[in-house]
Amino acid sequence: MRPDSHWDLSVDNRSGQLTLVVEVKRKTNVSPEWAAKLRRNILAHGTFPKAPYFLMVFPDKFYLWSNSQAYQDQSEPTYTIDAFPILQPYFERAGVVADQISGASLELIVASWLGEIIHSNQLPENIDASQQWLIESGLYAALVGGKLEHEAAA
Repeated sequence: MRPDSHWDLSVDNRSGQLTLVVEVKRKTNVSPEWAAKLRRNILAHGTFPKAPYFLMVFPDKFYLWSNSQAYQDQSEPTYTIDAFPILQPYFERAGVVADQISGASLELIVASWLGEIIHSNQLPENIDASQQWLIESGLYAALVGGKLEHEAAA
């Protein structure tokens, strides 16, 4: 675990380089503008290690910034993703609904989802259509074979 990292979750690639940082929030109905503002505030108030991919997760939406966009202050997300098809199977297995989930439970669900990608044997062309953005952004290839890091609660 990185002592200088304050991200909820992060993933190192196969070479051990920080590739993805994830911020998980319980709030729903968040606009891309609001997410961009929150991201800018987070980056302005911390000395966080930078990664090529920045994912902000809400129960109903994922916002992904990739590569050059990842650390521009004002940038809108590169991808806006409907979280329902990705998270719903996990919510069902856990017996929870999106608007009643705790932050810690949501973080565990996102960690499970990322873990499935990291340990995936599935060829990208067989991936569910709702997760096509993973392929297009290059995130899928960057994560497979990597290592997930959880941040300890302070």
